[in-house]
Amino acid sequence: MDTTKQMSETMDTLLEISKLLNTGLDAETLNVCVQLCELGVNPEAIATVIKEIRMQTFNLKEQTKGVDKTK
Repeated sequence: MDTTKQMSETMDTLLEISKLLNTGLDAETLNVCVQLCELGVNPEAIATVIKEIRMQTFNLKEQTKGVDKTK
């Protein structure tokens, strides 16, 4: 089997697992996470960063809800 096809099938499988686990990661984000892991980045560190980004995004959205956009 061709290496590119194997990689594609592996990513498809990982995306399905990600969906089953309700990670909220899209294909592009998951691919970046896999690449970081392949480069030796600690997977727990990646997960921590993703959680922090999500929390900061949520907080920013909550802060902007109360802002009056008519001013």
